[in-house]
Amino acid sequence: MFKIVPAIDIIDGQCVRLEQGDYSRQTTYNSSPVDMAKEWQDLGAELIHIVDLDAAKAGRPINLEVVEAICNTVSIPCELGGGIREFKDAKRVLEAGISRLILGSALIKNPLLTERLLEDLEVSAIVAGLDAKDGMIAVHGWLEKSNVTVLEIAADLYEKGIRNFIYTDISTDGMGTGPNCPAQKELCEAVPEAQVIASGGIGTDDHITELLELRLDNLEGVIVGKALYDKKVTFQGLHQKVIDFN
Repeated sequence: MFKIVPAIDIIDGQCVRLEQGDYSRQTTYNSSPVDMAKEWQDLGAELIHIVDLDAAKAGRPINLEVVEAICNTVSIPCELGGGIREFKDAKRVLEAGISRLILGSALIKNPLLTERLLEDLEVSAIVAGLDAKDGMIAVHGWLEKSNVTVLEIAADLYEKGIRNFIYTDISTDGMGTGPNCPAQKELCEAVPEAQVIASGGIGTDDHITELLELRLDNLEGVIVGKALYDKKVTFQGLHQKVIDFN
């Protein structure tokens, strides 16, 4: 079934959300990341999406103690993105209990890392995090725009064997104005044997229906962050939309 994937973004060990990936437009929430992870699991989440925003800037894991505490608290899989640009850091993250590594900048800057990970790990543990500004891949915590398109890098990674993708449209992230359905559809059709998770733009229950109405077998789910924390939507309400649609 289509998954509602709650997001936990971390800066200085705290739960935060950004608007359009802008570090200067940050909202800090009172609940600890560990408490939030437990809450999402109790509500029925099957997967938790974690981003170490400090690591995304620094290029190495920063909040790994918090991440490990989350993994030790919940029994559902957790995926982590942010700052995983070296093989040794990937191993540290997996040792902390993370089930899926989300690689972003490393896919552009260090393609040899992708090859080594595919050699040493199960393909199910590797996720390509495709973050886009105007259809172009953004790197280094969304602070820089590369000269590579989403579909170009997706095709290359798909050919190499990557079978899990997350596509974030930065222009919609944290805005609650709706997902970029055409872009999600284009990516899903470009990697037909892979699983894709959408990210960015969810602000109402009906936005879930917009994604479901694409009727894409390989659209696995959607990541939801700010709308949940600001209580514009509830996990139960979004999940019910999925059930009703099916």
